[in-house]
Amino acid sequence: MRQELLSLPKGLAEEVSKNLVMVARLIDEDPEQAYAYSRIALRLASRVAAVREAAGFAAYATQKYSEALAEFRAAKRMTGSVELWPVMADCERGLGRPERALAMAGEPEVQKLDKAGQVEMRLVAAGARRDQGQLEAAIVTLQSPELASSSVQPWTARLRYAYADALLAAGREDEAREWFGKTLEADKDGATDASDRLAELDGVEFLDAAVDIADEDEDEDDGQDPAEVAAAERASDVAEYYDEDDEEYEPLEQPEADFDVTDEVVVEDEGKDKA
Repeated sequence: MRQELLSLPKGLAEEVSKNLVMVARLIDEDPEQAYAYSRIALRLASRVAAVREAAGFAAYATQKYSEALAEFRAAKRMTGSVELWPVMADCERGLGRPERALAMAGEPEVQKLDKAGQVEMRLVAAGARRDQGQLEAAIVTLQSPELASSSVQPWTARLRYAYADALLAAGREDEAREWFGKTLEADKDGATDASDRLAELDGVEFLDAAVDIADEDEDEDDGQDPAEVAAAERASDVAEYYDEDDEEYEPLEQPEADFDVTDEVVVEDEGKDKA
């Protein structure tokens, strides 16, 4: 990406870089805002493959699957790389076309993917089978050397989780419990909710600590002066309904995001695990 941006005029490269940095920062916590930044970058440099790819992931994160697919196809044409093939297939699922996703799973491009890409393609294909109501076929699709391996790879937790979830959907509860347990062993970063699924299967209920804290807060409020409480509520109402169109309204200045044209910008796709 750095080389692509350096091919642009300096001022333009900096502006595009700034927007791509914001896409990367916001895509998980605020996808809609990330999408807005991606559209700015796209208007500025639509002929840069990295920009098309970032725009695709931002659209994908906001479930704009048709738009995402178009951007991924453009990036693929520019680079000749097949690494976006699995997420392109998942866009077909998002558009309600699981049969196209399955067709893509049988294309020669899959053989050109690295191991991580092939696992992603398997997850997408299994998801497409489930979309068609073919639970047993989805289970068989996920059965692979990668699933059986005892070594833990970046994709291991997601693959085991998808398998456990498919087993549970098929009514094979004991096997599902076993694989949720195996998922938990591989999920060191807590990327899945395998622990919650296991607890649910075992009938364990968790108390809501937030409710207890709220109750304690209410008890503490009992000793407050009613007049002070009323005054605080009035002040809160004024702040909540402050009219930004008022001529005297002066919004706080927002600091510009730190960026550098040589920054590496990585937009991760976490939306693939529909399986």
